[in-house]
Amino acid sequence: MGTVRLFKHHLHTAFVWLAIIEGLLFIAAVFIGAYLRFQGDAGSVGDSIGPVLPRALIFSGVMLVSMGAMGLYQPHTREGLSGTWIRATGAFVFMAVGLSLVFYWFPELLLGRGALALTAFVTFLFIALSRMLFHRRVNQERLKRRVLVYGAGHRARLVLDRLRRESDRRGFSFAAFIAVDGEEQIVDSNQVIKLDRSIFEYVDQNQIDEILVAVDDRRKGLPVQELLECKLNGTDVLDVVDFFERESGRIMLEFVTAGWMVFSDGFNNGTLRATTKRLFDIAASLVLLIAIWPMMLLTIVAIWLEEGFRAPILYRQQRVGVNGEPFDVLKFRSMSIDAEKDGKAVWAKQNDSRVTRVGHFIRRCRIDELPQIFNVLKGDMAFVGPRPERPQFVEQLEKRIPHYAARHQVKPGIAGWAQLCYPYGANDEDARQKLQFDLYYVKNHSMFLDFLILVQTVEVVLFGKGAR
Repeated sequence: MGTVRLFKHHLHTAFVWLAIIEGLLFIAAVFIGAYLRFQGDAGSVGDSIGPVLPRALIFSGVMLVSMGAMGLYQPHTREGLSGTWIRATGAFVFMAVGLSLVFYWFPELLLGRGALALTAFVTFLFIALSRMLFHRRVNQERLKRRVLVYGAGHRARLVLDRLRRESDRRGFSFAAFIAVDGEEQIVDSNQVIKLDRSIFEYVDQNQIDEILVAVDDRRKGLPVQELLECKLNGTDVLDVVDFFERESGRIMLEFVTAGWMVFSDGFNNGTLRATTKRLFDIAASLVLLIAIWPMMLLTIVAIWLEEGFRAPILYRQQRVGVNGEPFDVLKFRSMSIDAEKDGKAVWAKQNDSRVTRVGHFIRRCRIDELPQIFNVLKGDMAFVGPRPERPQFVEQLEKRIPHYAARHQVKPGIAGWAQLCYPYGANDEDARQKLQFDLYYVKNHSMFLDFLILVQTVEVVLFGKGAR
């Protein structure tokens, strides 16, 4: 069980297969629900609701997006079956809303209340079956790739520490760590081996699928010929940076060099990508603005009711955009008017006393970010991209964190990969951790990844992840 790279984004094979299988099950559920409703009379089905297949495809697509929005295809979730049922319930709510919109816009595709109710019941049974089987099988060691780590020093120890959770190792297991002459051994002795044969012989005899090179100092020499022999015989050989990129969706700053960034596959900003992204941003902004203007109006009224009709509604704050150019970001004001009365930029904190009562709610639900739609329409921001930071913070972070400026090669976004994968940043260390996810996005961004981020952002809004 490995990963598959789709449009430059790494997806865990097990979850790809789970989505495919469940998608087919959802299609089957529509057929079963329709035929149960009309007691197996194919003629009545056709006469009453029309062709079943297009309705089944639409239902399956809406259901898959709803499941994805609730985080049910994310490999790093740590909840068990109970958490899955809660998320699945939320997915059914989103499915109902999604289908209502589809049927409103395209009434000729209406499935019918009886058939839809039976379809939903069959779908729930299919999800229960597929998820129970998946949870039993996905963590079985014999289904995982066996990884041999060449090295047992500081780098190898860091690999163990950063990928210590069971949810981090859904697709692989560490078979052993090879002790290297002249390298300080940091990894526990019970996991370390001293080879008495060639690496290829060990790999062949122990069914190793992959070799991870994690030595502290490559200048002392690598067994290049042995590693090449393994690679030529079908065993993948990976660097630590590439391994982390694939398994955790981030680029580890501890191991990144300018040379790696130059020669790696990615960090491209072509004209076609920029044009399609801009067209998508404009279309999505207009659609979203039409859909959520009542919510924005209610937010304005709530701010006025709490602080008076003379209180400012919008908050303008200078941020750093693409290529380091500054722009004014728009947000609903969630802090008191004198939050930074001395003019000095301050990181937001957990339970920040400067946040108003209305501000606490709109921050938690991310409603304060909605006016940034106008920044997207203007062209200063995109729907998806790294979070824009203030010039004062950027100036400090570029001095303290290597490659920080690389995140400004794409437009900042309302939603982002780092916002999904890491909590709200409130200090230099948080900024360093989030940069690892931002670099992954800058390296691998595509319309496909943007779509996944937007779908999964629903979970962030619902569960208030990262909100302060």
